[in-house]
Amino acid sequence: MRRDRELRSQGGAVVNWLDEGALYSSIGLFLREDLGRGDVTTQATLMRNVRARGRFVAGEKMVVAGLEAAEEVFITLDPQQQIEAFAGDGEEVEAGKVIARTSGFADVLLAGERVALNLLRHLSGVATTTREFARAVEGTKTKIADTRKTTPGLRMLEKYAVLLGGGVNHRSGLDDGIFVKTNHAALVGGVGQAVRTAREKVGHLHKIVVEVGNQNEVREAIENGADSLAIDGLSPDETGALIAQARELSPQITTQVSGRISLENVRAYAGAGADIIQVGALTQSVRAMDISFQIQVG
Repeated sequence: MRRDRELRSQGGAVVNWLDEGALYSSIGLFLREDLGRGDVTTQATLMRNVRARGRFVAGEKMVVAGLEAAEEVFITLDPQQQIEAFAGDGEEVEAGKVIARTSGFADVLLAGERVALNLLRHLSGVATTTREFARAVEGTKTKIADTRKTTPGLRMLEKYAVLLGGGVNHRSGLDDGIFVKTNHAALVGGVGQAVRTAREKVGHLHKIVVEVGNQNEVREAIENGADSLAIDGLSPDETGALIAQARELSPQITTQVSGRISLENVRAYAGAGADIIQVGALTQSVRAMDISFQIQVG
């Protein structure tokens, strides 16, 4: 099941989000954590070379994500192992759907079961939650984006799952764009000084995003060359007022909003005029989907 892993990013460029080398390295670490010195239960109960079949079954409605990662788990244990998928990454399925199946040596299936399930359930949770937020703002210009509030070691996979769910990716790391936050401004003497200093150091090739919290900071940021404004933790009405002011000062300015975002209020923030709404809950507090891995001799 070697699928095309390319998805379009926010800007429309095609990006291969699942780097095969990085994925292989991560899966190796996950397996070593779980296997330790070996699966002693399987070794104690099964004869060698017993063959079996396994299938992943959805226990509830969800957006599937993580099939490539699940397959990589079994390939790492046995290079001949592959998964036959009956749903694609990014596809919405109903409860009871057989998502994928595989067959091979029983000890390989048992050794990889938990790691594969953990990844598939968690990443499907990310994609499903993202789809819910994206649907909540349908009909507006607003896009739903992730944050850096990701699980250590899983950022690449979680951000891939966000794309599968219909969201867009924000920064992948601190080396991925200029984002002047409140603490940066406080350390250098204010929003205006922070933007001027950043612009002098990085030149015209980099866009500068600046966090603002009031009208004075909006004006300072724009007058000193900010390309985008980030508004965090304000109500929809407060957010809308700052966005309106920003667009009067600079019609081309883009805005992104974060903090206090839920399914219940996300459309209100979209209505306030936000171009991008960052939702930490996409990855930070997502519920794993109900998926089982059923094995039988064969």
